[in-house]
Amino acid sequence: MRDTLITSERLVLMAPRRADFEDWSSIRTASRSHLEPWEPRWPTDANSKADWTRRLRAWTVAWKEGRAYVFLIRRVSDNALVGGASLTHVRAWPASSASLGYWLGADFEGQGYMREAVSTLCGWAFGRLGLWRIEAGTLAENDRSRQVLESVGFTEEGYARAYLEIAGERRDHVLFGLVRPQNHG
Repeated sequence: MRDTLITSERLVLMAPRRADFEDWSSIRTASRSHLEPWEPRWPTDANSKADWTRRLRAWTVAWKEGRAYVFLIRRVSDNALVGGASLTHVRAWPASSASLGYWLGADFEGQGYMREAVSTLCGWAFGRLGLWRIEAGTLAENDRSRQVLESVGFTEEGYARAYLEIAGERRDHVLFGLVRPQNHG
Protein backbone atom coordinates (compact mmCIF):
# COMPACT_ATOMS: atom_id res chain seq x y z
CA MET A 1 0.00 0.00 0.00
CA ARG A 2 3.03 2.32 0.37
CA ASP A 3 3.05 2.53 -3.42
CA THR A 4 -0.30 4.35 -3.23
CA LEU A 5 -0.70 7.35 -5.49
CA ILE A 6 -3.61 9.63 -4.73
CA THR A 7 -4.28 12.03 -7.56
CA SER A 8 -6.36 15.14 -8.01
CA GLU A 9 -6.58 17.59 -10.88
CA ARG A 10 -3.27 19.33 -10.10
CA LEU A 11 -1.62 17.16 -7.44
CA VAL A 12 -0.24 13.73 -6.64
CA LEU A 13 0.04 12.55 -3.03
CA MET A 14 2.52 9.74 -2.50
CA ALA A 15 4.40 8.09 0.33
CA PRO A 16 7.87 9.58 0.86
CA ARG A 17 10.77 7.62 -0.62
CA ARG A 18 14.52 7.77 -0.04
CA ALA A 19 14.89 9.62 -3.38
CA ASP A 20 12.69 12.48 -2.13
CA PHE A 21 15.29 13.70 0.35
CA GLU A 22 16.78 16.54 -1.73
CA ASP A 23 13.39 18.02 -2.66
CA TRP A 24 12.08 17.65 0.90
CA SER A 25 15.19 19.18 2.46
CA SER A 26 15.22 22.07 -0.03
CA ILE A 27 11.58 23.09 0.43
CA ARG A 28 11.67 22.69 4.22
CA THR A 29 14.92 24.69 4.47
CA ALA A 30 13.66 27.45 2.16
CA SER A 31 10.35 27.60 4.09
CA ARG A 32 11.77 27.30 7.59
CA SER A 33 10.77 30.75 8.86
CA HIS A 34 7.31 30.22 7.36
CA LEU A 35 6.80 26.75 8.91
CA GLU A 36 8.47 26.95 12.33
CA PRO A 37 5.79 29.07 14.06
CA TRP A 38 3.15 26.40 13.27
CA GLU A 39 5.07 23.18 13.99
CA PRO A 40 6.66 21.35 16.92
CA ARG A 41 10.21 22.50 17.66
CA TRP A 42 12.54 21.42 14.89
CA PRO A 43 15.42 19.08 15.81
CA THR A 44 18.93 20.53 15.81
CA ASP A 45 19.68 18.54 12.65
CA ALA A 46 16.45 19.59 10.89
CA ASN A 47 16.32 18.82 7.17
CA SER A 48 19.56 16.82 7.28
CA LYS A 49 20.01 13.35 5.83
CA ALA A 50 19.93 11.94 9.39
CA ASP A 51 16.64 13.74 10.11
CA TRP A 52 15.16 12.43 6.85
CA THR A 53 16.33 8.88 7.56
CA ARG A 54 14.75 8.90 11.05
CA ARG A 55 11.48 10.27 9.70
CA LEU A 56 11.35 7.90 6.74
CA ARG A 57 11.97 4.90 8.99
CA ALA A 58 9.22 5.96 11.44
CA TRP A 59 6.77 6.77 8.63
CA THR A 60 7.38 3.41 6.93
CA VAL A 61 6.82 1.43 10.15
CA ALA A 62 3.69 3.40 11.01
CA TRP A 63 2.32 2.88 7.48
CA LYS A 64 2.93 -0.88 7.62
CA GLU A 65 1.21 -1.05 11.03
CA GLY A 66 -1.74 1.05 9.83
CA ARG A 67 -1.11 3.74 12.48
CA ALA A 68 -0.22 6.61 10.16
CA TYR A 69 -0.12 7.53 6.48
CA VAL A 70 2.32 10.28 5.53
CA PHE A 71 2.31 11.75 2.03
CA LEU A 72 4.37 14.22 0.08
CA ILE A 73 2.38 16.45 -2.25
CA ARG A 74 3.73 17.06 -5.75
CA ARG A 75 2.38 19.24 -8.50
CA VAL A 76 1.38 17.23 -11.59
CA SER A 77 2.52 19.87 -14.10
CA ASP A 78 6.22 19.82 -13.12
CA ASN A 79 6.59 17.28 -10.26
CA ALA A 80 7.53 20.10 -7.85
CA LEU A 81 7.23 19.17 -4.19
CA VAL A 82 4.76 21.67 -2.68
CA GLY A 83 4.16 20.22 0.80
CA GLY A 84 3.02 17.25 2.82
CA ALA A 85 -0.06 15.84 4.49
CA SER A 86 -0.61 13.02 6.96
CA LEU A 87 -3.21 10.96 8.70
CA THR A 88 -1.86 9.97 12.11
CA HIS A 89 -3.26 8.37 15.24
CA VAL A 90 -5.35 6.13 13.01
CA ARG A 91 -7.83 4.29 15.22
CA ALA A 92 -9.71 1.18 14.16
CA TRP A 93 -13.36 0.42 14.80
CA PRO A 94 -15.31 1.52 16.74
CA ALA A 95 -13.59 4.93 16.41
CA SER A 96 -12.61 4.52 12.73
CA SER A 97 -10.87 7.88 12.86
CA ALA A 98 -7.58 9.68 12.33
CA SER A 99 -5.88 13.02 12.89
CA LEU A 100 -5.01 15.20 9.91
CA GLY A 101 -1.85 17.27 9.62
CA TYR A 102 -0.34 19.21 6.73
CA TRP A 103 2.30 21.73 5.72
CA LEU A 104 2.90 23.78 2.59
CA GLY A 105 6.03 25.40 1.25
CA ALA A 106 6.01 29.19 1.51
CA ASP A 107 6.17 29.71 -2.26
CA PHE A 108 3.01 27.67 -2.82
CA GLU A 109 0.58 29.46 -0.49
CA GLY A 110 -2.59 31.03 -1.83
CA GLN A 111 -2.93 28.75 -4.87
CA GLY A 112 -5.47 26.30 -3.44
CA TYR A 113 -3.02 23.40 -3.31
CA MET A 114 -3.63 22.51 0.33
CA ARG A 115 -7.39 22.69 0.00
CA GLU A 116 -7.16 20.34 -3.00
CA ALA A 117 -4.76 17.98 -1.22
CA VAL A 118 -6.80 17.82 2.00
CA SER A 119 -10.04 17.22 0.13
CA THR A 120 -8.45 14.45 -1.93
CA LEU A 121 -6.76 12.83 1.07
CA CYS A 122 -9.98 12.85 3.12
CA GLY A 123 -11.89 11.24 0.24
CA TRP A 124 -9.21 8.53 0.05
CA ALA A 125 -9.32 7.98 3.82
CA PHE A 126 -13.09 7.56 3.84
CA GLY A 127 -13.10 5.28 0.80
CA ARG A 128 -9.87 3.27 1.01
CA LEU A 129 -9.31 3.18 4.77
CA GLY A 130 -12.99 3.09 5.68
CA LEU A 131 -12.64 5.89 8.20
CA TRP A 132 -15.75 7.60 9.55
CA ARG A 133 -14.14 10.65 11.09
CA ILE A 134 -11.10 12.85 10.53
CA GLU A 135 -10.00 15.35 13.16
CA ALA A 136 -7.71 18.35 12.88
CA GLY A 137 -6.51 21.12 15.16
CA THR A 138 -5.12 24.53 14.34
CA LEU A 139 -3.79 27.44 16.30
CA ALA A 140 -6.54 30.03 16.74
CA GLU A 141 -4.54 32.67 14.86
CA ASN A 142 -3.79 30.39 11.87
CA ASP A 143 -6.47 31.78 9.57
CA ARG A 144 -5.10 30.06 6.46
CA SER A 145 -5.32 26.63 8.09
CA ARG A 146 -8.83 27.34 9.33
CA GLN A 147 -9.85 28.35 5.81
CA VAL A 148 -8.47 25.10 4.38
CA LEU A 149 -10.40 23.00 6.87
CA GLU A 150 -13.67 24.90 6.53
CA SER A 151 -13.46 24.94 2.73
CA VAL A 152 -13.47 21.13 2.57
CA GLY A 153 -16.30 20.71 5.08
CA PHE A 154 -14.62 20.45 8.48
CA THR A 155 -16.73 21.84 11.33
CA GLU A 156 -15.35 23.62 14.37
CA GLU A 157 -16.01 21.38 17.37
CA GLY A 158 -14.18 22.92 20.27
CA TYR A 159 -11.19 24.47 21.91
CA ALA A 160 -8.38 22.52 23.55
CA ARG A 161 -6.09 24.22 26.04
CA ALA A 162 -2.38 23.34 25.85
CA TYR A 163 -3.23 20.85 23.09
CA LEU A 164 0.15 20.50 21.36
CA GLU A 165 3.68 21.75 21.75
CA ILE A 166 4.28 24.20 18.93
CA ALA A 167 7.58 26.06 18.49
CA GLY A 168 8.62 24.92 21.95
CA GLU A 169 5.49 26.00 23.87
CA ARG A 170 2.23 24.25 24.79
CA ARG A 171 -0.38 25.99 22.66
CA ASP A 172 -4.17 26.09 22.63
CA HIS A 173 -5.88 24.82 19.46
CA VAL A 174 -9.25 25.10 17.79
CA LEU A 175 -10.49 21.57 17.01
CA PHE A 176 -12.28 20.57 13.83
CA GLY A 177 -13.92 17.37 12.64
CA LEU A 178 -15.09 15.95 9.34
CA VAL A 179 -17.51 13.04 9.28
CA ARG A 180 -17.72 10.71 6.30
CA PRO A 181 -20.45 11.83 3.91
CA GLN A 182 -23.44 9.50 3.65
CA ASN A 183 -22.66 8.73 0.00
CA HIS A 184 -19.22 7.25 0.88
CA GLY A 185 -19.04 3.51 1.43
